[in-house]
Amino acid sequence: MALVWYALLGLFVAGYLVLAGYDYGVGLLLARRGTPATRRAGLTALGPFFLGNEVWLVAAVGILFGVFPTLEGELLSGYYPAVAGALVGVILVTAGVQQRSRPTGPAARRGWDRVIVVGSALAAFGWGALLAGLLQGLPIDADGHVAGQAHLATPFVAATGLALLTLVAAHGATFLTLRLPAADLPATARLARRLLVGALAAVATAAALGLLSDRVRAATRQPLPAVLLLVALVGALVAARAALRRGRPGVALAATSAALALPVALVGAALWPAVLVSTVDPAATVGVTDAAASGPTLRLLGWLLLPLLPALLGFQAMCWWVFRGRTDGRAPVYW
Repeated sequence: MALVWYALLGLFVAGYLVLAGYDYGVGLLLARRGTPATRRAGLTALGPFFLGNEVWLVAAVGILFGVFPTLEGELLSGYYPAVAGALVGVILVTAGVQQRSRPTGPAARRGWDRVIVVGSALAAFGWGALLAGLLQGLPIDADGHVAGQAHLATPFVAATGLALLTLVAAHGATFLTLRLPAADLPATARLARRLLVGALAAVATAAALGLLSDRVRAATRQPLPAVLLLVALVGALVAARAALRRGRPGVALAATSAALALPVALVGAALWPAVLVSTVDPAATVGVTDAAASGPTLRLLGWLLLPLLPALLGFQAMCWWVFRGRTDGRAPVYW
C-alpha cells in the first residue's frame, strides 16, 4: 500500500512540474524585451489553465502530510531553504499574475512583470534544488535529526536548480508555440529551439556534476534505472527540438512535458527503496515504508482519494479540451 501511495505522490509532483512548469516558463519569458502587447499575449495564452495547474501542488502536499508525515517533517527541516524559496516563488507568481492588470500605468505593470519573473525563477530553481538535495542525501543523525543546511550548498544542487530553470523556460516557450496565433509561431519556435539547446547543456552539466559527486554516488541505490531515465530525459529534449523544427508543436510540448516529469521519476527510482538517505549514519536512512503512515490510515485515505483523482484528471482534460487551439483577438483576458 505504501508503494502505491509513493507512486501517487510522484504522479502529483510530476504533474505539478509539468503543468505549473509552463506557468513559470511563460513567467520567465516576461524578462525578454518586448512590447506590452507581447507580454499580454503570453499571459492570455496561459490564462485558462493558471490556477488549475497549482491544484496538483495542493494534492501533492496533502499526500505528503497525510500519508508520509515523517518525510514531510524531514523535507521541511532538511531542505528548508529550497522548499521555502520555491513556495515564496509560487506565491509571487500567483500574486503577480493576478495583480498586474489592475493598475493602468505601464510602470506599475512592468513592476508586476518583474515580480512574476523573480517568482518563476525562485519556484523553478527551488524545486530543482529540492530534487538534487534528495538525490545526494542529507545528514540525518542517529536521533533522526538533520544537522544544519550546509548540505544544500553544493555545485550539484546549484547546477540542478539551474537545469530545471532552463527546462521550465523551454517548456513555457514550447507551450506558447501551441497557443499563440499562427503568425507568431516561427519566432516563438525559434526561441523555444534555442532554449532547448540551453536546457540540454544545463542538464548535461548537472548530470556530469552528479556523476562526479561522492554524495550522489553513495546515495543512489538503483544506478541503472537512474541512468536510463537520464538518457530518456535527454532524448525527450532532442525530440522536442526536432518536432519544433518539423512544425509539430503538440509533439514538442508532449516531449518537454516528459522532460519535466522524468526528474521526479529519476529521483524516486534512484533512491528506491529509500526515500531519505542519510550521509552520516546508514542506519538513519528512511525507507518508503518507514516514512508512511499506518496501514489503516493509508486505507482510509485511499477511500477518500478514490473519487478525487478521477475528478482532478477529468477537470484537467476538460480544461484543455474547452480551451484547445490558439488564441486570437477574441480570446478572453483572464489576468
